[in-house]
Amino acid sequence: MKQKLTPAERLIVAADFKEVSGRSEVYTKVLHLADQLAGTGVVLKINSALRAHGYDLIDEIHARGLRVFADLKLNDIPVTLASDGEFLREANPYILTAMCSTGTAALKALKDQLPETEVLGVTILTSLSEKDTARIYGKNLPSAVEALTDQVIDADGYPCVNGFICSAKEVHGLRQYFGNRDLSFNTPGIRPEWALVEGDDQNSDRVMTPGKAIKAGADRIVIGRPITQAKSPADAVTRTIEEIASAA
Repeated sequence: MKQKLTPAERLIVAADFKEVSGRSEVYTKVLHLADQLAGTGVVLKINSALRAHGYDLIDEIHARGLRVFADLKLNDIPVTLASDGEFLREANPYILTAMCSTGTAALKALKDQLPETEVLGVTILTSLSEKDTARIYGKNLPSAVEALTDQVIDADGYPCVNGFICSAKEVHGLRQYFGNRDLSFNTPGIRPEWALVEGDDQNSDRVMTPGKAIKAGADRIVIGRPITQAKSPADAVTRTIEEIASAA
């Protein structure tokens, strides 16, 4: 049975700092953000900083009372993903991503090592457009998403992940496709109406506001720069949580 999430638990803050001078600065920025958000109940997502500093960074964030989303988008052969899972198990991330395209054998090998971690399959990156998707996958966007989700279905017809990362516009279709399966749908590319992101690299066709994404059926939303670039990230988090609560 899927756990019921509070409005705060439905918010994932992406600590994706683009303009940093090196590993030391990104480390400092991630932990400063963790200090600012301590006690809010949100989940902190890390990717490049995690690759730069290793799994000890997860321990540092846990020490500040926050759960960690390790956005590694793992994609490799089964034996390697089994090793990745074994090494990650000690750090105990709350959520982890792997690419659906890696296939069921590798995803099962990963999940077997991480029984306490929610492993999410990544379908089409939200930065990709219809044109990009057609060029890379030879399909339109909805068909490509469906084809990739098929990659996580085992021989008995069960998904070997706990849920998916997908755009908010794809949640409804995926929920229908999987019926009553106990899966979570987590949506990046979220932009509050009150936030302006300079040089935004998200595909505007696949972006939604927090409230609209929740109403579209997202279990969790992922927001980065509208929060991390705010004068007060904690205030931006509070405002977003209130929007989630009002839309739920």
